Amino acid sequence: MTDLTALKYTAEHEWVALDGDVATVGITSYAADKLGDVVFVELPAVGSSVTAATVVGEIESTKSVGELYAPLTGEVVAVNDAVVDDPSLVNADPFGAGWLVKITVDPASVADLLDRDAYISLTGGAE
Repeated sequence: MTDLTALKYTAEHEWVALDGDVATVGITSYAADKLGDVVFVELPAVGSSVTAATVVGEIESTKSVGELYAPLTGEVVAVNDAVVDDPSLVNADPFGAGWLVKITVDPASVADLLDRDAYISLTGGAE
């Protein structure tokens, strides 16, 4: 199980796990619940540059289409092909097998993101 207190969060309902200068990014269980059953995921290409707060992908569900925002500026070094092949992983395991992209970043930039308590306050108590 992922230690949710070790993650950082965005107001767009993404989580970030930092390992050195690589940030693994996914959407929170709160976002996955709000979306409903995820049926399609479009992710940026490996090697592409992303800028914080810009749209880099799309998540479609039976209810709506949501945009995936880059939580940080950097270069995409990996995408989760398993989620592209089986989008239901986003709902089944949003903090684990449902991760979306890995981005090389300036580790100091993660400090600007929300901690778990701030994110829970933002969502009214949900994760």
